[in-house]
Amino acid sequence: MSVDSLRSWMQQVSNRGRWGESDELGTLNLITPARRQAAAASVTDGVTVSLAHDLIPGPNRNSIQPLEVEHMVAPLGVTTAALDRFNIMYHGWAYSHLDALSHFAFDSTFYNERPLDILTPSGSTSLDIGVMSNGVVGRGVLIDVPRLRGVAYLEPEALITSADFEAWEERTGVRVSEGDILLVRTGRWTREAAEGPWSVRASSAGVHPSAALWLREREVAALGGDAANDRTPSVVDGVGDPLHQLAIVGMGMPFFDNLDLEALAVAAAERSRWHFLFVASPLRLTGASGSPVNPLAIF
Repeated sequence: MSVDSLRSWMQQVSNRGRWGESDELGTLNLITPARRQAAAASVTDGVTVSLAHDLIPGPNRNSIQPLEVEHMVAPLGVTTAALDRFNIMYHGWAYSHLDALSHFAFDSTFYNERPLDILTPSGSTSLDIGVMSNGVVGRGVLIDVPRLRGVAYLEPEALITSADFEAWEERTGVRVSEGDILLVRTGRWTREAAEGPWSVRASSAGVHPSAALWLREREVAALGGDAANDRTPSVVDGVGDPLHQLAIVGMGMPFFDNLDLEALAVAAAERSRWHFLFVASPLRLTGASGSPVNPLAIF
């Protein structure tokens, strides 16, 4: 499809000025205190499930730069301390992270018409990850696309559309509603365990950019997936990560990339329950365009 079609969709999903010209939260405004309270009240079992993949140092074909870890031992008289140093480029296709709204600009503007010059050598002066320092807490909803299609995992380059979302709603009886954090499983990590690592950055299942119209209509607050949410290669000529552009830039919707949704899929299936309390908090990194993150689902 053409970039002109993408621009047309960008206009249709735009939240520019919706919460005021100074707004930096975007669709997180949709998670009201009442919705957080309702999500917390849904906890019945007290079972927590991590939604992050292990941070494994060393070469990784899906990282922009590989994770570096140094472990140190410091003798301190009668005591001994263990120390660690981490050097991580969390953006990319390897490590679980949360994208800030300063992560992408489209046609030289960020969300809510912020200009490119918010990016400085000291980091973003607006829309940085610090805006989300109070966390992303609300009702999470899992859409397990392999389970819907009767397979263990999706093959690379498989496309997920809003028709899949609605088919899942019909099967499970759970309707995606305003303020929800939507998690879409492709089975990436199950496929990697079965067939070995491959270049996810070159070829991965993901959501078609047209689904942004559905996300806007349903007033979804945030989107997460077990790869980078976008299908690769891109379906838009000359534009990488078109779903990111529509959501982050157009709607002000943060993305959780490279989550590990396998344990969540099992826990949800055991209970036949596809919604839960979702809790995530980024590091307080001033000026940063995102953060490593370990979100939790609580049943």
